[in-house]
Amino acid sequence: MQRVEAFSDGVIAIIITIMVLELHAPEEPGLIHLLPLWPVFLAYVLSFAYVAVYWVNHHRLFHHAARITNALLWSNIALLFALSLVPFATAHLGEQEFTREATLLYMSIMLLPSFAYTWLQRVIRATGSQERAAREYHRRTIRKGVAATIVYVAGLPLTLVSPWLGLGCAAVVAVFWFLPRSRLDDLFAR
Repeated sequence: MQRVEAFSDGVIAIIITIMVLELHAPEEPGLIHLLPLWPVFLAYVLSFAYVAVYWVNHHRLFHHAARITNALLWSNIALLFALSLVPFATAHLGEQEFTREATLLYMSIMLLPSFAYTWLQRVIRATGSQERAAREYHRRTIRKGVAATIVYVAGLPLTLVSPWLGLGCAAVVAVFWFLPRSRLDDLFAR
């Protein structure tokens, strides 16, 4: 189990590294030359938060894994593949300064890890720990994951209205997962 987690940690670290390498400092001196970079930086911040949420939840999820199965390995690889597309979508979004098309691509790519994580979680739920704490964890996080996926899906048509509405959906999902235990978690606990 530790090898799978270590491999996943390494891939996620590389994903974050690739994203930060897309931040190019201006050649001209002075802070004023940083201002045109705000779209690239904002796209990076949103994507960093997004990848961080997956890393934290991946760690928590693997706490409940009991054994390595073929399904666990492939669902984990699917998640890593989906996350590996985030640097491309992030760079495109920032360089295109949040155009409708770039935001649609970004939001579509944000959906892929959501689906892959759902598959991974279902595998671990079926083959992992069956203790009460594990069952409770899965119950809460599956509901929260479904809600997050719905918000991402809603972000696609909202992007057609305004790219900022679509990105707002992505930001809501990130904040939703960042929050410590909140009323939202209580809502999903029922």
